[in-house]
Amino acid sequence: VCLNVIRAAARGGAKVVEFTNRGDFACDLFGEINRELIRTDPEVVLGIGSVVDSGTAALYLNRGARFVVSPCLVPDVAKVCNRRMVAYFPGCGSVTDIGEAHELGCDIVKLFHGSSVGGPDFVKAVKGPMPWVKIMPSGGVDPDEASIAKWFGAGIVAACDVVVAAEEASFALTEVKLGLAPAVISLTVLPRLTSRAAAWACLSGAT
Repeated sequence: VCLNVIRAAARGGAKVVEFTNRGDFACDLFGEINRELIRTDPEVVLGIGSVVDSGTAALYLNRGARFVVSPCLVPDVAKVCNRRMVAYFPGCGSVTDIGEAHELGCDIVKLFHGSSVGGPDFVKAVKGPMPWVKIMPSGGVDPDEASIAKWFGAGIVAACDVVVAAEEASFALTEVKLGLAPAVISLTVLPRLTSRAAAWACLSGAT
């Protein structure tokens, strides 16, 4: 089911996929999926999310993860990713977190939870003294033009947690119409998919 969701998303333009670290043996499933994608769909970029310790990060990096995402800032994870020259997107909820993430070499920070820490107003406030910061909110971004335009207007470079769900047999993603500039689309796929597939769409202003 995971492969079907990822391939449908890739056909619709979502070729960067975040696999969520959930449940026992999730890293083994990730490895199986990544090996198959490398063989059949090499254009898909598969990374791992919900990583909270360096050991877990290493497990997924050894299975070919192309990037790592965390709900919090974990310096040891940043160090592991830096050693492998793999992008790390840490969850940050304050200016202090963001500053520490920059010190650790993180280019883009994940604002978590986006709506709980102040929403677009927080982004504007941070970019005043830190105009170089690149923020990707997770949470609080609705799948409609008004919400996405408000966030991008505040200065974010990407947004995630725009929820997409579909039945296993009928999932298809062909295009996204937001009335905005073309966006790069990625998906966060839950590893334990049964009769219903769930994914988070991540929209980036960069093409």
